[in-house]
Amino acid sequence: MSIQSINPYTLEKLKSFEEMNESEIEKAIAKADETYQKWKFTSFEERAKVLNKVASIIKEKKSELSKLITLEMGKLISQAEYEIDYAVSIFEYYAKNAKDFLADESLKVEIGEAFIRKSPIGVLLGVEPWNFPFYQVARFAAPNIMIGNTILLKHASNVPQCAQAIEDIFKETNAPEGLYTNLFLSGSKVSKLIDDKRIQGASLTGSEKAGASLAEAAGKNIKKSVLELGGSDPFIVLEDADIDRATDLAIYGRTVNNGQSCVASKRFIVVEKVADEFLSKFKAKMSALKLGDPMDKETQLGPLSSEDALETILKQVEKAVSQGAKIEVGGKKADLKGNFMEATIISNITPEMDLYKEELFGPVASFYKVKNEEEAIKLANATDFGLGGSVFSKNIERAKNVANQIDSGMVFINHPTKSSTDMPFGGTKRSGYGRELSALGIDEFVNKKLIRVISETEKL
Repeated sequence: MSIQSINPYTLEKLKSFEEMNESEIEKAIAKADETYQKWKFTSFEERAKVLNKVASIIKEKKSELSKLITLEMGKLISQAEYEIDYAVSIFEYYAKNAKDFLADESLKVEIGEAFIRKSPIGVLLGVEPWNFPFYQVARFAAPNIMIGNTILLKHASNVPQCAQAIEDIFKETNAPEGLYTNLFLSGSKVSKLIDDKRIQGASLTGSEKAGASLAEAAGKNIKKSVLELGGSDPFIVLEDADIDRATDLAIYGRTVNNGQSCVASKRFIVVEKVADEFLSKFKAKMSALKLGDPMDKETQLGPLSSEDALETILKQVEKAVSQGAKIEVGGKKADLKGNFMEATIISNITPEMDLYKEELFGPVASFYKVKNEEEAIKLANATDFGLGGSVFSKNIERAKNVANQIDSGMVFINHPTKSSTDMPFGGTKRSGYGRELSALGIDEFVNKKLIRVISETEKL
């Protein structure tokens, strides 16, 4: 079976890669485990040297790697360039801070000495998505390499050139073979890998279905897992918000990465006093977006990542309309070659409709008018997801109070959900568990070992 790289803008087949056979998989796992037995004893300085070199090479190849992202999954080139810069900052961040994050933690005890030492646990499996092909890998690989773990990485099948490029960069640093290994595999083979005793933990960013499969395999094998799954982030606008600013950020929040982000703003919940003004301005700005070649800096909305992604969201919209929802703007495949969806806003969505419960992964916004703050909070929480969310108000204390009542892993005030190296990223409910980035992101795949010291002369 071959893994295909297809340009979602031109629909051209770019390159093919052969899936690894059982012998190649076994060799990769064995080498990762062999390297771990030595890497776990390396100093933080030696580990940081590798990550800084990775960051340096990515920085040097920014133009080439940015274009590769755009070619394989359709991200706007300016956003691809930002992603490369962000990936660089993550490698540098953990190279600089990991030693402090992993420092021994002293405990107060009546007799002797006690402390927690954070130690590596072994070979880790990462399963990463196509929508941020460098950033997602960086936020998993960087902290865990600094811990002293080694990495096996199964990337999304539609970004194989990006996957290969990352492994090639690690090779270019002269890092030990087996420290970071790319696995060309189909998703159906991932869970079986976790059965291998040499693999000690797994992290997945992706769909609920894939996450459930990985979590089941990890649980069966009594292994740690971290999941970052879907989201249906609420974007709450209270009556005292700056509507011009809110609608500008609504465009950003809904269309970043062509709408294909777990933490993209998806459900726009606006109190009735300002709902009509918000919707009018939101529609005008969505309608004005320029669709086209993602390599063109003037383009504001590119294609979806694949034909399947386009078909999925079109079917969701069509079904919503058949169930009584209203298209405010857009709603169809754009009249362009490639996997283009029109920038779309849907209203009149009721709890009985499928769309009320689903995640929309593309440039389609759900709009809800509510009576007041209490209704906004209730609607925001009326989802099985709990990844991010945002609240817009000039009254910061009021907004904080609303944020405190939102059931999600992250809430931003006066800004759509956004990740940063120094802030923890993760969700609750069916959006997954565990955290990445910041000091919390290095705290998942470690053995928090208690070391207790009592001298021979001390009485117990």
